[in-house]
Amino acid sequence: MHRSYHTFKPVTNRYLQQRWDQSDYDNHRRKVSSALPLVATRGTRTPAHITLKLKKLQLQDERLSTIDRDNRLLSSRLADIVCSKGLVDHHNHSHQTDYCFHLVSFSLNADKRREELLLVSRQNQAIYQRITSRQSEYRRQLWLDDWERVACRQQNISQFPRGLTEKQVEEKTRCV
Repeated sequence: MHRSYHTFKPVTNRYLQQRWDQSDYDNHRRKVSSALPLVATRGTRTPAHITLKLKKLQLQDERLSTIDRDNRLLSSRLADIVCSKGLVDHHNHSHQTDYCFHLVSFSLNADKRREELLLVSRQNQAIYQRITSRQSEYRRQLWLDDWERVACRQQNISQFPRGLTEKQVEEKTRCV
């Protein structure tokens, strides 16, 4: 039964009707696949001066010329270094103290930075002392008293009592 062809309208010859329907369907699919759009959906051509971007090319050329100039300067400096004696600072400016090596500081503002660090640490200590010496402005006992009053009011206005009833407490103690 599944191999038989079922038509949509009554016919005298199912085989012929099947061939006609198949040829109509194939013709329809061929027309659909070769159909062209009726509305022009193509965009307008972009002008060449917009796609070429001459300013971008000019900036790129300038950047490349700057890089080339810097490379030439570096190569000339390297050539000067190779041709010279090559004076190198190879002295060790550290001294040994109690099995530790301390480097001599060459920074000109090391003392200034150290003073600023000490000043900041003193200010931090002063702030810490002010914070810890301050008494709290919150009164915990007032909060607890207020909470007990609110809980009592809730218990008074609730339809069902909170907590276990006396009967539930008795049953719980018997079961344990």
